Amino acid sequence: MVDLILRGGTVYDGLGSPAIAGDVAISGGWVVEIGRELGAARRVIDVTGLAVAPGFVDAHAHSDLVPFMAQPQPFKLLQGVTTEVNGNCGFSYAPDASVLAEVTGAAVPDWMFAEYLETITAAGPTNHMATLIGHSTLRAAVAGFDERLRDGDLDRMCDLAAAAFAAGACGLSSGLIYPPGGYAGTDELVALAGVAHGYGVPYATHLRDEGAGLAAALDEAIEVARRARVRLQVSHCKVAGRANHGRARMLLDRLRQARMRGVDVRGDQYPYVAGATVLAALLPPSALAGGRVREVLAAPSERDRLRARAEAGGTGAGLWQDVTPDDVLVTAHAQPAYTGRSLADIARGLEVDAWAAACALVAADPAATMVAFLMAEEDLTEIMADPLIGIGSDNGLPAGLEHPRTWGCFPRFLGTYVRERQVVSWEEAVRKATSANADQFALRGRGWLGPGAWADICVFDPATIGHAGTYAAPSVRPSGIVHVLLEGHVVVESGEFTGERKGRVLRVR
Repeated sequence: MVDLILRGGTVYDGLGSPAIAGDVAISGGWVVEIGRELGAARRVIDVTGLAVAPGFVDAHAHSDLVPFMAQPQPFKLLQGVTTEVNGNCGFSYAPDASVLAEVTGAAVPDWMFAEYLETITAAGPTNHMATLIGHSTLRAAVAGFDERLRDGDLDRMCDLAAAAFAAGACGLSSGLIYPPGGYAGTDELVALAGVAHGYGVPYATHLRDEGAGLAAALDEAIEVARRARVRLQVSHCKVAGRANHGRARMLLDRLRQARMRGVDVRGDQYPYVAGATVLAALLPPSALAGGRVREVLAAPSERDRLRARAEAGGTGAGLWQDVTPDDVLVTAHAQPAYTGRSLADIARGLEVDAWAAACALVAADPAATMVAFLMAEEDLTEIMADPLIGIGSDNGLPAGLEHPRTWGCFPRFLGTYVRERQVVSWEEAVRKATSANADQFALRGRGWLGPGAWADICVFDPATIGHAGTYAAPSVRPSGIVHVLLEGHVVVESGEFTGERKGRVLRVR
């Protein structure tokens, strides 16, 4: 007798195979059989008319500190996500991430990576979590915000990376528009990615430029992967900036050409035309060099110098070139009066131009965040349709005026872009949300549905799945997620979270 049977659903295996009508038998946390007439079970759940899929795997998450929140946080389970990959964009919270506190807004102990994993294990994650080691964190641990490394610093970074991989880090990440990671050259990235190669884990990168310099930034990432012989994950694939819209085909062609030359490259994407990041990303990364951002922005001559660099454009200029003040919505700031307002509106209220307003806001709170409207719908859907691209939310903490992708990425993808716009088939959509991501990060036994897989499962209603969240009201609960299982435990039942912390910290070794 098995523990549980999900009876009568439409089963998607997560590999892109045609869906089948059948039952799913689960025992001891594993899927043991799929078919009909599977015998007796201690419990049977009728899922007639519903889709039964592997639990979704979020390839690009920033939930690193969520387990430390006082209450269990089901915001990913309510999207059908059973596993997240954290530590993205070059920022992990170990080793020794305290030096990043001003930029990230999070004051954390000086953990080594193994200690961080042990601590979140003890806290109890609500869903499964795998974690990348961040290049910016490694650099900050040995050199702070200095633009140049000293003799021996890179060796120390490689040693720290090796310790993280030995502890179970699922890859290396970089965020090359952010300091201090953006100060690195290609050779530094190759050296660290070479350490990742020794552990069989990938390199995930927020490219050095996602706008006018996108082609060169892609070439750099591909060069790093080729020289280091690692799998490459291009984070949140996009074409940013109005002047650059229409270049999605170039991005996809670059990925495909790299694969033809032997580089195992894939990417992820969130289904929105707006991104979200720190407000300081509007400025050239040199504004934060040396960790003196407040001092730098207090000097009129420095603000003028940075403005000239930002308006000149090109790689290293920041996002200023890719947005207008009306495109920028401040989502969190130490002065709450600025939250929920556009940069243009704030500038009018301060009776200064938008550049001066941006500098003032960052100087007052270097960890302030924004939503920025950067992409075109046509590029978004062209990238989405490509089989090399999986789904990653790029979420923030589930609080305040975060981007709606935090609460609704996966249901929005399935409701808006699969059911309504038919960008891809249901089988391909499920693959993009599951095995396409799990395989890249070597999350064995997850991301597919069949005998021998972990029983991480999402049962959803294709007719109603979706998310009505907006940038003004982002935390609306998704619709259409009916049941979610973590290793056979029902943690969302009939659309409601059971309250249990059944997630695990996944170590890739």
